[in-house]
Amino acid sequence: MHSPELTIVLPTFNEAGNLAMMVERIDAALAGIPHEILVVDDDSPDGTAAAARAIGRDKPHVRCIRRIGRRGLSGACAEGMMAAAAPVVAVMDADGQHDETILPAMLARIAAGADVVVGSRYAAGGSAGAGLTRTRARGSELATRLSQLVLKRAVSDPMSGFFMLRRELADRVAGSVAREGFKVLFDILWRVGPQARVEEVPFTFRERQQGESKLGFVVTMQFLGLLVSRLTGGLLPVQFLLFALVGFSGLFVHLAALYVLAEVGGLSFVWSQLAATLIAMTTNFLLNNWLTFAHRRLKGWRVLYGLVTFCLVCSLGAVANISVAVWVYQFDKATMLAGLAGALMSSVFNYAVTKLVTWQDV
Repeated sequence: MHSPELTIVLPTFNEAGNLAMMVERIDAALAGIPHEILVVDDDSPDGTAAAARAIGRDKPHVRCIRRIGRRGLSGACAEGMMAAAAPVVAVMDADGQHDETILPAMLARIAAGADVVVGSRYAAGGSAGAGLTRTRARGSELATRLSQLVLKRAVSDPMSGFFMLRRELADRVAGSVAREGFKVLFDILWRVGPQARVEEVPFTFRERQQGESKLGFVVTMQFLGLLVSRLTGGLLPVQFLLFALVGFSGLFVHLAALYVLAEVGGLSFVWSQLAATLIAMTTNFLLNNWLTFAHRRLKGWRVLYGLVTFCLVCSLGAVANISVAVWVYQFDKATMLAGLAGALMSSVFNYAVTKLVTWQDV
């Protein structure tokens, strides 16, 4: 058996019904080119990992990495790239929407000197085809334009989930790409810098074969967070931005609950304030569990554990807020500056500690 020239990474979640079809299509497209197919599965409840292993028993070039306690397409892509055996790595979806027949053309571009080759829906000759609804197509076009502004690079489809790159480049960037979110190519292009040679091969985006799309509101918010993070030069992590956004929304929840309890319900201010605080903390926890830490989302009894630890940490954060604000105020009596310093301190404290305690890796 020849050493593989190309590793195809297929990040999966609930794609058991598509795997056999994808392997057959990839093998046919790469006939005569030694390759391996690496399925990186986020512990799919539909048995995707078991299906991949079953295929691998008959086709030894098919391997599977089953991720336990970890979620997110970007993280799965990064792990797959770092586990690849070939000198060139490709990433594509396992749902049949990406056209595997352009893989040889992409590999030829790498052999000719390209560092990254993008399978593009928007380059001349490409098309979104039937793979996107009208709403998703418009959203994709807007996200593409925003990505191009941030990257400052002439790439027609920086949001594509279909791309190929040299293994040494993958090794350099895979460990630093954001683990949350779905738009790993955008993050890779941002990290490789303008000196990297990026080329595109057009393809027509096809309809999904089976299952449901993983795109939705959470993915959209994570992408917007990634854009803002990269606009700051990566100074502000994506998760912290989402955590801060959730915290800001908690202010409105708190004030709304306080108004209803005190003004409408007639409850005393002290009890209304206490109840509003607990309500805001609870909604903040639920939103962070659903959005900010979607890749570590707590389920079952761990939700109660998470809520208790989140409230305890945020209570300590309030103490840190007051302590820092008072310390800053002592210097020049600047009320707003002191308040801002305290709020920033509590936000950083709450984010760092809840990440370690409430949403720790399991």
